[in-house]
Amino acid sequence: MKNIVILAIVSLTFSLTSCSKKLTYFSERLQKEYNWSENELERIQFYVSQDIRLYKSSSSGNSRIEGGKIKVKDNSRINEVLIKRGTPGTLVFSPNEKRFAVSFENDDDNFLMFGPSAKNNGRYTLLAKDWQRNNGIITYGGQEYRTNSESAYAALMVDIKKAKNSTVKRKTAKGRTVR
Repeated sequence: MKNIVILAIVSLTFSLTSCSKKLTYFSERLQKEYNWSENELERIQFYVSQDIRLYKSSSSGNSRIEGGKIKVKDNSRINEVLIKRGTPGTLVFSPNEKRFAVSFENDDDNFLMFGPSAKNNGRYTLLAKDWQRNNGIITYGGQEYRTNSESAYAALMVDIKKAKNSTVKRKTAKGRTVR
């Protein structure tokens, strides 16, 4: 009975893992190998490899003078966009063959730019207007946001299933004798 339970658990585990996605980094090599057109790329489901956190802060303040003292009221707001690891996205457009605008929302205006990185084995990683030591400046939804340096290595991933389509033509030699 104990063996049957173990066999059932192993079978269930195998069936669950065989159905799961096997994500591969989308890279310059992969794009060259398959030479997908923009139309084909728009049908590929992309995923982000790690969390991307975009943030923007704005502040406004006013002051008033009461009893000879200055009272300052400072209001600050932080807008944050979080794109979690594994979030699916689609290609919105490609300004050139090495730049992809990928949206992780239903609004095509909210996209991030990705391109191949020589420092990251040609993987399509997050692009910014400017990367500084600790953060980058990213345009998202027509507005400028900042992101931390950890997001610099966020890359696109795809679920690629390689189907072997091999045809084997087999012939068995019957031998040859002297005449």
